[in-house]
Amino acid sequence: MSTEMSADMNTETYEQRLQAFVGAELNPRKLGQDPVNVPMIRHWVEAMEDHNPVYLDDDAARATGREGVVAPASMMQAWSMRGYAATWRPDPNATSGGAFADLLALLDEGGYTSVVATDSDFTFEREVRPGEHVSFDEVVEDISPEKSTGLGVGRFVTTLKTYRVGEEVVATQRWRTLRFRPKGPTAEQAEPKALRPRAAINLDNQFWFEAAKEHRLVVQRCASCGTLRHPPGPACPECNSFEWDTVEASGRGTVYSYVVAHHPKHPAFDYPLLIAVVELEEGTRLITNLTGVTPEEVEIGMPVEVDWCDADPELTLPLFRPTQTTTPREA
Repeated sequence: MSTEMSADMNTETYEQRLQAFVGAELNPRKLGQDPVNVPMIRHWVEAMEDHNPVYLDDDAARATGREGVVAPASMMQAWSMRGYAATWRPDPNATSGGAFADLLALLDEGGYTSVVATDSDFTFEREVRPGEHVSFDEVVEDISPEKSTGLGVGRFVTTLKTYRVGEEVVATQRWRTLRFRPKGPTAEQAEPKALRPRAAINLDNQFWFEAAKEHRLVVQRCASCGTLRHPPGPACPECNSFEWDTVEASGRGTVYSYVVAHHPKHPAFDYPLLIAVVELEEGTRLITNLTGVTPEEVEIGMPVEVDWCDADPELTLPLFRPTQTTTPREA
């Protein structure tokens, strides 16, 4: 048997194994963690700034012919989410992922190791009400032939999720993702590390960036009342004066707050990325990155000092590191 014929048979076998999942139950039917409830509806509409009264006001809902308040249709998927604990701390005694895990393993075998959602198409049969418990299941509708995309060669996987209250279908969701082989640049195509994002420099803040190029950390000061302010601005927020000068900061401060960024990733940075609000000795605060410390070692109130970053010939920024006299706590 020739190598070419063997490769064709292997490809056909893989295709058959993949298409065998079409029509399969990807996730068996199960109840959501919680019944539909008003507190979750309140959180949702406040976050979305959706002020339709039928979601929280029984009288307003009844005035429209409803029996009482209803959940926003866009919340349907929220009732099926498994929650933070199950996502990040799965039960080690739980059964394996079943057909879903098997399909992902087969896609990984074909090199389709990356994923991006492409579209979600909902059909709503009726609104759901507080006290109703939504169940859901998911089946595979289609797995496309291999296609070339801007992200890489991949396959579109379409599933259909059905939401029910009891046996009544209240909504369906057709969900499509692209599972693809990420493009890897060749040595000739490899590009140098991306530049840090550029700040919008204008007449109000140009002085600050020019001082940074000289490794000087300055703070804008009102020439009339002496109030320090950052970020720079044209007028004093205390006395409205347009007159100002600067003072040179010591470069010392403390961590006022911080976050650890994991996603989405920007090619100019290394991850996990520590982003902090540092309060300077002079009293103003600025947003910066922390260096020389791990996420496990950072503490609110940790003393820090400026650590200049000459990012490129056009940009110098003040980063901050733990003061040399401070030993970060053990993780």
